[in-house]
Amino acid sequence: MNQHAAVTKGFTACPHDCPSTCALEVEILDSRTIGRVRGAEDNSYTAGVICAKVARYAERVHHPDRLLKPLQRVGAKGKGGWREIAWDDALDLVAERFVQAEGRHGSEAVWPYFYAGTMGLVQRDGLNRLRHAKRYSNQFDSICTNLAWTGFVAGTGRLAGVDPREMAKADVVVIWGTNAVATQVNVMTHAIRARKERGAKIVVIDIYDNATMKQADLALKLRPGTDGALACALMHVAFRDGTADRAYLAEHTDDPAGLEAHLATRTPQWAAGITGLGVEEIEAFATLVGRNPRSFFRLGYGFSRQRNGAVAMHAALSVPTVFGHWRHEGGGAFHNNGAIWNFDKRLIEGRGDQDPAIRHLDQSRIGAVLTGDRDALAGGPPVTAMIVQNTNPANVCPEQRDVVRGLLREDLFVAVHEQFMTDTAKLADLVLPAATSMEYDDIYRGGGQSHILFGPKLIEHPDTVRTNHFVVEELAKRLGVADRPGFGLTERELIDQLLRASGYEGLETLERERWIDVQPAFETAHYAKGFAWPDGKFRFRPDWAGMPAPNRPPASMGLLGPVGELPAFPDHAALIEEADEAHPFRLATPPARQFLNSSFAETKGSRQREGRPELRMHPDDAARLCLADGIRVEIGNSRGEIVMPLKIDAAAKPGVLIHEGLWPNAAFERGEGINVLTGADPAAPFGGAAFHDNRVWVRAA
Repeated sequence: MNQHAAVTKGFTACPHDCPSTCALEVEILDSRTIGRVRGAEDNSYTAGVICAKVARYAERVHHPDRLLKPLQRVGAKGKGGWREIAWDDALDLVAERFVQAEGRHGSEAVWPYFYAGTMGLVQRDGLNRLRHAKRYSNQFDSICTNLAWTGFVAGTGRLAGVDPREMAKADVVVIWGTNAVATQVNVMTHAIRARKERGAKIVVIDIYDNATMKQADLALKLRPGTDGALACALMHVAFRDGTADRAYLAEHTDDPAGLEAHLATRTPQWAAGITGLGVEEIEAFATLVGRNPRSFFRLGYGFSRQRNGAVAMHAALSVPTVFGHWRHEGGGAFHNNGAIWNFDKRLIEGRGDQDPAIRHLDQSRIGAVLTGDRDALAGGPPVTAMIVQNTNPANVCPEQRDVVRGLLREDLFVAVHEQFMTDTAKLADLVLPAATSMEYDDIYRGGGQSHILFGPKLIEHPDTVRTNHFVVEELAKRLGVADRPGFGLTERELIDQLLRASGYEGLETLERERWIDVQPAFETAHYAKGFAWPDGKFRFRPDWAGMPAPNRPPASMGLLGPVGELPAFPDHAALIEEADEAHPFRLATPPARQFLNSSFAETKGSRQREGRPELRMHPDDAARLCLADGIRVEIGNSRGEIVMPLKIDAAAKPGVLIHEGLWPNAAFERGEGINVLTGADPAAPFGGAAFHDNRVWVRAA
């Protein structure tokens, strides 16, 4: 008999924290086993292409180290002592400890903590339903998107832009601040199509020679945190050379005359001194986009993860506005489509029970929260009980030593619901085994594209594994809130209600069609009838303190970071952690191609391809410090120090160090990871972690 005779094909969506949200075709070998995973060719954005790590998804689903049974800590925290515990007993224990915490310190002593390990709206956001019903501490989601989204909306008034598929119709594709080959492979699909079909030029702006830079016709390698200076020089040249679209500026922007006057001193020579680029490189870039109205700016997240990140995003976004690129198909800018979905998640999240008087705790400042910082605790009680889903804070969060120290508190109860024994799970009191996206129903939206996608349950999960939705529902029963709106429904019922409440047809239609394309028409996407401010004008002069934003902190938190130091016009905001005599290097921590945050770091294929954690240093710096390739070096700052091997590499400019990937802490010699060195201080104006903005020293270990 043909061994492949029983293989069937299933359709789903990639659940991971990536803007592409790829439509997937999955081989189903039997009721519990998947095989190959491919991109859906008939999805116009995925276009049959997915990243290598998701193509190997069976390696993750069927990994021999996957958690399969609930485990309770035995002995001291973090020492690796566990005993098996039945599911009912485990959930009873969580409920018991939550009730105890509430009895001692009030409901705010419990902090449900989650993020984007799955982007499914039911399995990710359902924990908020329990949070609001029980009046547990709120979470301010600051860690990933805030700086980028704030900077984009500061200009357009809306988190949406040009259809990303229009890259294929561009004459110049500018990939700014994202290593798309590694992190958003579909960006490259459409950019390369433009090159093949139209002879388009690809410009890549980044801080080191990564895989995307190698695809560029023009590669601009600048110092971290200086993107705003480059943007200003491009606009200076536009006004100087007459390539600024003055008619467009007069009709569609707030203060073009003020911007031009401001930019008078922001010359290519000025920007070269800040960015480390050559004047001729800046002039060539300005000329290229000045001559090509169909210039598409694909603005990523990476360059916004600086303390001046919101300003940098706004400045880069201002460039296609000055040139009038928005007028043209294949021109303009795109970052994220967050504003186009109009999803009503009130039932999934239980927003009817939300009390504005309950405090918000900053997700990025979990270390300060768990070590008792009064400001981080918003003047409230200590956090003494947590459940963690979809995230790995002991590895991914800044100021890692404080995070770990907080998680090790004996008076803190932590339950972690996970697929693998992550760094956070290792420090927990209780570990609950979680299902994968192939084993439940959920709905997804593509931040980097325009499709709503259904992700159906394709296989059965192991008998001893449970979904996020199951855990939330069972805890609600034990904690006396299962009668609240949103509880007692299946995943499919919640998805159907979400769609209908949001103005779409129900789940039956989505399941049949597999996805819905909700890309706005050209006039809306290109802001042809005006930007999304009351006067219809693009804002060159943002109201940083007063503007609405997709993720503005609640009033109880107020503004965050040094808002008063943000510039009135696009500029280089000198808010970054500059190198000094004691810390002569700038450190950036971009993603590795084979990992996605801390996901996939457990799979053999990804780890073999990545090799080992390394610190990349320019040969000139290594020679000056008498450091040889491959030696152990210690790297540190005021937050701590770690050890890893040195890789001498001219990928970055002198004075800039690169460490790729979020390796498990145990992959490092001392058991501490790269986020020991990153800061959790909120960036202006609305918070966010500046992961790529660190000054450090280096010495032989």
